[in-house]
Amino acid sequence: MEDIADDPMDRGRFPVDPWRLVETDHFPGDLGLTETLFTVANGYLGMRGNPAEGRDAHAHGTFINGFHETWPIKHAESAFGFARTGQTIVNVPDVKVMKLYVDDEPLNLGTADLEHYERSLDFASGILTRSLVWRTPAGKRVRVKSSRMVSMTERHLSLLALEVEMLDGDAPIVISSQVLNRQDGKDEYHVPGASLGEGIDPRKAAGFEHRVLLPRGHYADDERMMLGYQCARSKMTVAVAVDHVLTCEDTHEVIRHAEEDMAKYVLRVDATQGKVVRLDKLVAYHSSRGVPVRELSDRCDRTLDRARRLGVDHYVADQRAWYDRFWSHADVRVADHPELQQAIRYNLFQLAQASARADQQGVPAKGVSGSGYEGHYFWDTEVYVLPFLTYTQPDAARNALHFRARMLPAARERAREMAQEGALFPWRTINGEEASAYYAAGTAQVHIDADVAYALSKYVDATGDTGFLTRDGVDILIETARMWADLGFWRTNGEDTFHIHGVTGPDEYTTVVNNNLFTNVMARYNLERAVQAVREVAASDPAAYAQVVARTGLKADEVDEWARCAAGMTIPFDEALGIHPQDEHFLDREVWDLSRTPIELRPLLLHYHPLVIYRFQVLKQADVVLALFLQGDRFTAAEKKADFEYYDPITTGDSTLSAVVQSVMAAEVGYHEVAMKYFRSALFVDLGNLHGNTVDGLHVASMGGVWSALVSGFAGMRDHGGRISFDPRLPAEWPSLEFALQWHGVTARVTVTQDALSVAVDGDGEFAFRVRGEDHVARTGEDVEVPLADQGERIDGVLGDRPLIGGHRADGTIITAGVPSPVVGPDDEL
Repeated sequence: MEDIADDPMDRGRFPVDPWRLVETDHFPGDLGLTETLFTVANGYLGMRGNPAEGRDAHAHGTFINGFHETWPIKHAESAFGFARTGQTIVNVPDVKVMKLYVDDEPLNLGTADLEHYERSLDFASGILTRSLVWRTPAGKRVRVKSSRMVSMTERHLSLLALEVEMLDGDAPIVISSQVLNRQDGKDEYHVPGASLGEGIDPRKAAGFEHRVLLPRGHYADDERMMLGYQCARSKMTVAVAVDHVLTCEDTHEVIRHAEEDMAKYVLRVDATQGKVVRLDKLVAYHSSRGVPVRELSDRCDRTLDRARRLGVDHYVADQRAWYDRFWSHADVRVADHPELQQAIRYNLFQLAQASARADQQGVPAKGVSGSGYEGHYFWDTEVYVLPFLTYTQPDAARNALHFRARMLPAARERAREMAQEGALFPWRTINGEEASAYYAAGTAQVHIDADVAYALSKYVDATGDTGFLTRDGVDILIETARMWADLGFWRTNGEDTFHIHGVTGPDEYTTVVNNNLFTNVMARYNLERAVQAVREVAASDPAAYAQVVARTGLKADEVDEWARCAAGMTIPFDEALGIHPQDEHFLDREVWDLSRTPIELRPLLLHYHPLVIYRFQVLKQADVVLALFLQGDRFTAAEKKADFEYYDPITTGDSTLSAVVQSVMAAEVGYHEVAMKYFRSALFVDLGNLHGNTVDGLHVASMGGVWSALVSGFAGMRDHGGRISFDPRLPAEWPSLEFALQWHGVTARVTVTQDALSVAVDGDGEFAFRVRGEDHVARTGEDVEVPLADQGERIDGVLGDRPLIGGHRADGTIITAGVPSPVVGPDDEL
């Protein structure tokens, strides 16, 4: 585990503020990082924090969730069932540009003489603002203010504004407000350089070899301007329309112009000292899988007509009210640690921006903050993001699960293609088709079926939403259970055991194995919940059950077989070492000694061929340890501790999905210092750019995991068997931890201190919970306080990167460690 500073942020430039991310100095060297960090979004539409002036920029970006182009995947050596159609999120027309000229001199932050600069992203309002004072080459001082908001209440609406005030003297000013098709055009100011997006990383989105956005309409009249396009291959359509509202006392004129890839509103003003020129830019985006652009243009008209009628202030007030409601359920408060509090709220705020108005779409790995991972949906949503949504924003959780339900037909087709019964969800996708070209670390991760079933089951347990279960959820559970029952097979050696071969678990440094523990444990849960759901629906609602049978062709003997498969599931365990092997042959490999691997050779996937990595016991991310967390009631405390101690030193954390899980389990088994180190690594993964790739977009799953690290790790919350329990592990330096949970329509407010856990209920209702084996019920007006004798076992120190070796395998051989020969690059000395 790499050590990071307790606070890796430059606090001279990014001061601590509990409700804002503030930047007080413009630094051109990390444009890509700050563009990502200052993204504004609502889950449907996202705008990177590019400067209004249009330059300089690492990567201009405006993204619509699910709006993508397709392309044929070219395999050097193809085979049946390989993914055939790639899908990549498209950079939709950019409306952020509002260029400013004073005395015909352009404002360019990279070269401007700035007497004052502040940019801030407000977590309480979702508004990005920037204020600066510019001394022009002619010596005139100009105050420039801008704002940017993507509406949470009006999903298709964005509001931008620019204010200009001459502080010293008069001057002619020009504001050129533009809409640009950057997907097919080039940055008109591009200068090669690392800060401007140069370099290669396989995790980045690939470019296109063809024009993507085909013009399907454009205009600019006295009221409005619009650009409309259709994607060349996917045939998806998009329209963006813009209105301008000018507030200006000085003499001015306006010129409007539109062509296929650009529309302009050019304002010329004879500005006088002390008078503010304000230009509000009202923007509507609408997209579709194939609706003609003309209809989308009409939709934009309706959105903008309504915005003009209600006014900017109305939407700003609505936005603030929306976030007030969000924070009343989502906020997590840590006393006396303002730098942590700011970072916690930033992570939770970005979860809202990634998911709140995704509505009929999933939650991409980068949200809508960048093109990393090509805008794809992974298992990230179900395992890392859905817990936060389920317990704080259940309506958003339901939307995400409904999106998976709509993918079920494509998942059934994919299962048939893979010679399986039931349904197999794609490892990575936008439109429902598998888009992972590398099957070993993609399609082989069939655990995604169980991940979806897990998230669905937890949502139903937390909400009691049996209607969703009956209409959508039970079909998912049936089809995924069918897949597991067909994929696995029986062996008999005194007793019948069920095995699953040829799969990859969450750890992508170990692929295509037999009986991966995580996969088997989660498949068992999937099968059990399918049995439970079918039997409950049959007993409680015979009419609904009849519809389920008609939809799915369910047979009674199938359900009995699923129960038998779950009961007979093979769960690897090594008696000699007292641990759960990650898979059937994992312990046969030599251990990779990470303590002898220099940091410059991390992440391993960028410095070693996959086959080199696959030969060793080394993990990209938590695998067994994740199973210990998600299915913790199926393991003993001693097993959890032994497994954690074995796997932690050989887990690289090369994936941002790892630290949060390791933090949760470190806290549970007693390694309190380790838990805090992993928590900080996750908390600052983007704010501190700890993995060096925040330029490509935010790590949304890690942000969801931050919530889990706080609530499940330090507060010790678990939800097993449909019941909430707590076993806190509050860090010694934290006076208190406060958060809220949504449970069956009741809001429970939980406070953990060093000597007590208390629960209060908002509104009418009650909240039943357990603390360290004792049952309690909090009711309206009847708060409950449970004394805590301690915060669990506390084991000092860290485990480090030196692996546990010397143990004997089942065949008597000794486990040893080694390191592959370092890769020699062209600039290295031999």
